Amino acid sequence: MSKISVLVVDDASFIRDLVKKCLRNYFPGIRTEDAVNGKKAQAMLAKEAFDLVLCDWEMPEMSGLELLTWCREQDNLKSMPFVMVTSRGDKENVVQAIQAGVSGYVSKPFTNEQLLTKVKQALNKVGKLDTLMNSAPTKMNSAFGNDSLSALTGGKAAAVNPFAKPAAAPAPAAAPSRGLLNSPPVKAPAASAAPAGGRGQGQLRLPSGTQPCVIKALSIKEALLVVKRTDTLPQVLDSAVLDLEQGDNAEVARLNGYLHAIVAHEPKPDSDWLQLTFRFVDQDAQKLDYISRLIARGTAQKHFVPGA
Repeated sequence: MSKISVLVVDDASFIRDLVKKCLRNYFPGIRTEDAVNGKKAQAMLAKEAFDLVLCDWEMPEMSGLELLTWCREQDNLKSMPFVMVTSRGDKENVVQAIQAGVSGYVSKPFTNEQLLTKVKQALNKVGKLDTLMNSAPTKMNSAFGNDSLSALTGGKAAAVNPFAKPAAAPAPAAAPSRGLLNSPPVKAPAASAAPAGGRGQGQLRLPSGTQPCVIKALSIKEALLVVKRTDTLPQVLDSAVLDLEQGDNAEVARLNGYLHAIVAHEPKPDSDWLQLTFRFVDQDAQKLDYISRLIARGTAQKHFVPGA
């Protein structure tokens, strides 16, 4: 029986490797290939057949939406399952992807369970699920043991509803556009009790929920964040998305990454604030340029906005 072949498209090698590992752990017989952006994926799809594409939205040279649109214009790719895996999770972006012919949608950050569920749903629609499941181990738990993607998402299986508004920021989401998004600034909640100083504010989306954060320091590789301690503590290696807005132009960047380090912001065990080191994994030149401009601005005022 022929193997199911999957093309993983993302500009972050970190994400590509984790997705491929998740698929191989649960489906040992699966064949996986990867591409760094839509342009590379387009060339690969023109040369060989794939049963499924798992694709990021924001990438250099050709976005995921542009790749999806191109696929649906090709006779041999019109019905190929195409799942968007992206930090753009607001209703407008979901609708835009559906109108372009997307087969499924996974919002970052996601768990192994969420990713595998979307993969099986997409392949079931085209009658290839049996082929995929014949290569799966007898016990589903084998995919969620010490797998890195499970660790990055804290092993949590709570469903992510792309139509739901984040609890920490219920204001309307930004309208969709390529790359950075333009949106009216959303006023941040009162932060008088938050640690003073820093370079602005943002919104951090974790598997356990969404919360505002203070950006204490920013470099091209990472951000030092301070967040209010909650009942559910963030975990080292948690996958996350950091939403930043540059106030003057209302430009919003959705930066993918993971928690590299977590320490108490105050020198006591019951510290009300946590200091997080958030490492970026995006290789998108537009996002890197955005971070560079934020660093250059220094004292620019920034606000957090609903994620997309």
